[in-house]
Amino acid sequence: MMASNNVSYNDQGDRGLGGGESTELGQEATAMTSGGGAGVGFRLFSADYKKNEDLHQMLESNKDSLKLEAMKRVVGMIAKGKNASELFPAVVKNVASKNIELKKLVYVYLVRYAEEQQDLALLSISTFQRALKDPNQLIRASALRVLSSIRVSIIVPIMMLSIKEAASDLSPYVRKTAAHAIQKLYSLDAEQKEPLVEIIEKLLKDKSTLVAGSVVMSFEEVCPERIDLIHKNYRKLCNLLVDVEEWGQVVIINMLTRYARTQFLSPWKELLDENNEKAFYDSDEDQNKSGGAAKKPYVMDPDHRLLLRNTKPLLQSRNAAVVMGVAQLYWHLAPKAEVNIVAKSLVRLLRSHREVQYIVLQNIATMSIQKKGMFEPYLKSFYVRSTDPTQIKILKLEILTSLTNETNISVVLREFQTYVKSQDKQFAAAAIQAIGRCATNISEVTDTCLNGLVYLLSNRDENVVAESVVVIKKLLQTQPSQHSEIIKHMAKLLDNITVPMARASILWLIGEYCERVPKIAPDVLRKVAKSFTSEEEIVKLQILNLGAKLYLTNPKQTKLLMQYILNVAKYDQNYDIRDRTRFIKQLIVPNEKSGALSKYAKKIFLVQKPAPVLESPFKDRDRFQLSTLSHTLNTKANGYLELPDWPQTAPDPSVRNVEVIQPVKELVTPLGKLKGKKDNLGDKFYSDSEEQEESSKGSESSSESDSKNEDSSESSSEESSDSDSEKEEKNEESENSDFENNQAKTKPRKLNSATSSESENSSSEDSSDSESDTDSEPDRTVKQKKDEKNTVSVAKAAVKQEVLLLDLVDCSDVSTPVALPKPVMASRLAADLEGLSLSSTTAVIEVTTPVFVPSKSYTLLHRMSGKGLGAQYHFPRQPCIYNSKMVSVQIILTNSSDKEVRNIRIGERKLASGMQMHDFYEIECLEPGTSKTVSMGIDFCDSTQAANFQLCTFNDHFSVSVQPPVGELLLPVTTSEKDFKKEQGKLTGMNENSTAITGSPQNSSGQAVVHKVVNMANVGIVPSGQDNIHRFAAKTVNSGALVLITIEVKEGSTMQLSINTEKSVIGSVLLRELKSVLSQE
Repeated sequence: MMASNNVSYNDQGDRGLGGGESTELGQEATAMTSGGGAGVGFRLFSADYKKNEDLHQMLESNKDSLKLEAMKRVVGMIAKGKNASELFPAVVKNVASKNIELKKLVYVYLVRYAEEQQDLALLSISTFQRALKDPNQLIRASALRVLSSIRVSIIVPIMMLSIKEAASDLSPYVRKTAAHAIQKLYSLDAEQKEPLVEIIEKLLKDKSTLVAGSVVMSFEEVCPERIDLIHKNYRKLCNLLVDVEEWGQVVIINMLTRYARTQFLSPWKELLDENNEKAFYDSDEDQNKSGGAAKKPYVMDPDHRLLLRNTKPLLQSRNAAVVMGVAQLYWHLAPKAEVNIVAKSLVRLLRSHREVQYIVLQNIATMSIQKKGMFEPYLKSFYVRSTDPTQIKILKLEILTSLTNETNISVVLREFQTYVKSQDKQFAAAAIQAIGRCATNISEVTDTCLNGLVYLLSNRDENVVAESVVVIKKLLQTQPSQHSEIIKHMAKLLDNITVPMARASILWLIGEYCERVPKIAPDVLRKVAKSFTSEEEIVKLQILNLGAKLYLTNPKQTKLLMQYILNVAKYDQNYDIRDRTRFIKQLIVPNEKSGALSKYAKKIFLVQKPAPVLESPFKDRDRFQLSTLSHTLNTKANGYLELPDWPQTAPDPSVRNVEVIQPVKELVTPLGKLKGKKDNLGDKFYSDSEEQEESSKGSESSSESDSKNEDSSESSSEESSDSDSEKEEKNEESENSDFENNQAKTKPRKLNSATSSESENSSSEDSSDSESDTDSEPDRTVKQKKDEKNTVSVAKAAVKQEVLLLDLVDCSDVSTPVALPKPVMASRLAADLEGLSLSSTTAVIEVTTPVFVPSKSYTLLHRMSGKGLGAQYHFPRQPCIYNSKMVSVQIILTNSSDKEVRNIRIGERKLASGMQMHDFYEIECLEPGTSKTVSMGIDFCDSTQAANFQLCTFNDHFSVSVQPPVGELLLPVTTSEKDFKKEQGKLTGMNENSTAITGSPQNSSGQAVVHKVVNMANVGIVPSGQDNIHRFAAKTVNSGALVLITIEVKEGSTMQLSINTEKSVIGSVLLRELKSVLSQE
């Protein structure tokens, strides 16, 4: 339900601002009242500040100060819920005011009342159109909001034109407003769908996190069936998700859930190996022996895993709707073994408001039916509190019932006994029903529950007794032969029980098992025959049934009684009673008119009834998607989209590959060729065919490497693209000597992935022009090997500078072809700046040797557990020789026994998803009393998860694990203080963790701080111009993400610790570890 609250999303969505604006449109009124002090702001919302009679005069005054004061009061009236529509003519006159603050407040007012006062708003439409060109982004956005709020079909063309212009605006806030306006225009005129879809397609390519949530919301409203628009933007949305504002996250998560259900295979079952070549060559007999087609374990699509990995951190969100959205995504998309991680986050939401609790508990109730073990560890979190509302109590009771098993039933029943005594009658009745369900689900406690319910029959509360009778009736149907005494006891209670449902249940039980109580049943019929006319309809029907059954089994005692009841019932006011009477009379009393059916009266009335199955009311709710309104109401709501079924065959994953062929690649080629192919430059000027071959080869190589590096190369966030290009630049600088050999293998990750692929056709034409422009330069640039290196570095610096200059223009119009002069200009710029040093514009960050510290050893296998074989491991802090993404681990194996240990090797691995391990070579023999050191590499995927595997010998297998400290997942890097600050400026907001530390004076010295930090983490020391500030830099081993550490020593032995990194988990863990180390004595 939270996910489908479109109104709340739109309201919230309009509140975010991009750029450096300090005020937000939704909060402008409050912010601007602070100019006159806190008292003024309070008075604006008080009832007795001033009367509104003078507002007209103030709004029509010539002084801006009076108008501003009047508008503050008007907006204050709106905030209190008062109607200010009568002031619309006076307010709309000020829409053309030159005072920015006044204009902002006028637009706040107009957005609220433009739909109600459409005729007057139309008079100012030219002003709104002029405001769309205003330099202030808030004014442009406000004008578009007002324009889209005028619900008149005649201005649809104007709205369409305005939305198209706003979609290309440099301000992400204006583009966000354009995305909101798309929905309004579509609801006004659905025939505009095609041009609106084109705008949505354009905005989906936007790199700004501010726009992403809004445009996906428009996509869901206008064209949810156009799944093809998502293919190219899927990975970008996954990577941007953590930085999008909260309500945008909700919308994107729900959209990606439906997308994943159509594009990926189900992770809930194994796949048959259809391409089994061995089976093709084997004989039929061999196939029969092997059981037909072999099965292979399910392998998850990397894009499927990308979605699960990028949504997992959002379980820590403060917004309940986001957490619920991620929970439903994991429930519908994740493998069964991974769903359990959402349980803790859902239980955390139970501390929220009761409205949030209600929705969360409903979803937990549905989950707990199918997956009990998921919430069993949190059983006590569902205990009912006395302050809980009735609906919350009943939901918790439902969940407790679903979670009961043989181990916890005693604890749960003890809780239920307390609930039965509750003053809340509805809750007490539900508790009794829950006891009955526990009795049917767990046969070991059936008798205990039944005895407890019989005990409740003597309760003073009539409702408790009535509900107990109903539940006992259902339980007795399972084994009636053993409980005839209970039936007799209930028959005695009939005189005292007045609740109709309970009386009807007792009569049904006596009639159903009348042969087991032959003496009591006729007497009960005699009593109820007297009170027949005063009974409720449901009781009368059961009296008729009881009489019919006794007439068939004991006619001697009950014939006259039954005739009396039939005569009375024949004239009853209720037609159901009269119809039942005529039916029974014809069936059990034989006469001349009776048909053949009367012969089977006993079989009809006395047939054995199946025992009822007590089921949860939430059992059938799983047909709806979790956290939707339809799931909450248990009925299909208007606008609900069914969750698609998993496809039987995997769709083509290449549709999500973004072809990136950029002019930047064209720039590097001619400048790089100055190195070794200077003689060919002149030839190439006249040869088009050779140039086309080169471009085709480059495109082929880029497509190949693109398919291998899908996750890393397709990231569309600006930060990741910048860091990737910097990493590639470092690699190129370290491999300049091999540049000529590796030129054709250059990975496309160095390219900016935001450039349109439509420039492919024009790139080959531009390359010839750019090469001709630079043809006059090579004679003076390629004389010596040293000059060659300088040329390449200058070329790269120029290219990098050009990319940064282009990135400064925040233009989302990615679908338009790139302008042709760009590569020519860039190449000319590079040629003109060959002799200049551009190192000041490019951050130089290089891997350095680690600071020497004594290595700390950890126990891998104790000699007692290993039968004499002991193992210690440590991290040597050296680059791994097996793989650059692996952490080097050295293991010291010691034979403490008196026998040799043979065939020491790595056995079965139990690694987390994505982790890899390079084994050490098998040790054939380890003599007694000797030790041997071996080296291995482990890719921990930048996480502190342990690598679990088996250490095997000739006779034994020992389960061991290597747990990496967070400081060992880093490689030290060195850089200048200026570059450090530059990179730190890019990693702010959610990428920054900081804390204050209080330590002793002796631990606050510079030497002590540095010693403690480098001991704890493998980081490089950055030179600092201030004695009280210490800086350290490193990058993660797997992804190469920068980790920047700043420690500022303040007065009083206090320190301020800051860590900047895009790896938020590593940042928070490292912060905690460093704080612990620095605060120690």
